[in-house]
Amino acid sequence: MKNAAILFLTFAGVMCHAQKVRLVEEAKGLEINAQAPLFEAINQFGEKVSLTEELKKGPVVLIFYRGEWCPVCSRYLSNLQDSLQYISAKGAQVLAVSPQKPEYLKKAAKKAESNFTLLHDAGYKIMDAYDVTFLPTEKQIRQYNNFLGADLTTSQSDESQVLPVPATFIISREEKIVWRQYNPDYKIRASVQEMLEHIP
Repeated sequence: MKNAAILFLTFAGVMCHAQKVRLVEEAKGLEINAQAPLFEAINQFGEKVSLTEELKKGPVVLIFYRGEWCPVCSRYLSNLQDSLQYISAKGAQVLAVSPQKPEYLKKAAKKAESNFTLLHDAGYKIMDAYDVTFLPTEKQIRQYNNFLGADLTTSQSDESQVLPVPATFIISREEKIVWRQYNPDYKIRASVQEMLEHIP
């Protein structure tokens, strides 16, 4: 009986989230000057990371990426690692959020040879809070799973196969979004130069 109840709650959670998803054009992303939603998440080492605690150290560059299966994302994370020293010199740090589970975060870090923090967005709560969640088309999902090996139903929290719009938000110590790069085109990402110009 207990197992049946757990299965029902899990199914209900998936269905509830499925009702909230939308096309990529409908996701808008939080605007500049908005209060940054606070969160806790597990990193690639299985450790809990709190945005509240990270902001005590300085500004945060919050990046959403799709997963280790995405070659554009891997290349972007690698390029970011190459310039990480300049972001650190401004007193800021990088948190990169993906819907993928921690074991896949490790793969992403290895591919990109990155040593900044990668976070698993369990249940898509962070993606939802920053308004970047969307459901790819059926054709896109087939391409991601069959040709890129995304395996979205296994690597993520549930079978909804939602993804984030790859976006960047710079968050001040005061928990405000002071800059953002947001574009539904996954090939267009924030440059490190843009980040450096807007880190407070």
